[in-house]
Amino acid sequence: MGLLPENKKKVAKETPRNFVIYGGTMHGKTYFTDEFPNPLNLNTDGNADMIETPSINISHTRNVKGQITQGASDLMSDIIVELESTNHSFETVIVDVIDDVITLFEQEITEEQNVKSIADIPYGKGHQMIEMMVRVLVMRLKELSMKKGLNVIYVSRLNTIEENDVQKHVPSLKLKWMNIVNGNSDYTILCRKIGKKYLRQVESKRKNYTRDKVDDERIAQLLDTVIGAFDKSKSTNVNEAKKIVEQEEKQKEVEQKVKAEERAQEAKTDSPAKEEAEIEEKKAPRRPVPRRRPAVTK
Repeated sequence: MGLLPENKKKVAKETPRNFVIYGGTMHGKTYFTDEFPNPLNLNTDGNADMIETPSINISHTRNVKGQITQGASDLMSDIIVELESTNHSFETVIVDVIDDVITLFEQEITEEQNVKSIADIPYGKGHQMIEMMVRVLVMRLKELSMKKGLNVIYVSRLNTIEENDVQKHVPSLKLKWMNIVNGNSDYTILCRKIGKKYLRQVESKRKNYTRDKVDDERIAQLLDTVIGAFDKSKSTNVNEAKKIVEQEEKQKEVEQKVKAEERAQEAKTDSPAKEEAEIEEKKAPRRPVPRRRPAVTK
């Protein structure tokens, strides 16, 4: 069938194409993403006309009754198809911001199912539906970067959490979605403004990238401005490894705490709908229970 490759080593291509970039408002993340070559901004803030970068507003299309006629998921799908199948000069796709895109997906599902919350859909089907929509979007964008060589950037806002009385910066994207997005990205980069200085710092990366193996010079130049972009991991002894494991355990505790807070928030959001349903159930008239006639004995 000719599917097997030739049995010899080849020169590996190490150009990263998928990025998560997050930071606070006015901390330089939009400026950074606009430095990528020929960007197309998929904007959820409704201000696509107010920025110089070629942009598309990502939102629902509604009829006069306010009903969704084209959801944001269909719009995103149509854009990806056009980027795959037509000749264009775009080299970078920016999802700005990914948090809002997922919220739009949730809105589609709840309105289609006529419920107030994803959790109101029986048997956990709502959570399955939204997770599938997010995974499909991320995989289609990953395919776009692999087939067309486009750069894909997911922009997220900033949350600050406390860990051992130390503040830590994390993306505002919920952890379960961050795991999906970050798992299909090459770099996660934090943009910060300290005083009048703008800093870009690697938070995580898929591998130790080597600058001379990055075959896109523009991407290499952008990564030159990011702290830790080409730093190599160092070997560790047993004692150092134990400390790392301890830190990871603490990080797991923090992540579990974040998950618990997210679940509590979701439950808090769902509770008004559940309470309303219980009230309606109590208001509903009860049918009289027919009495059974005693059996006649002969």
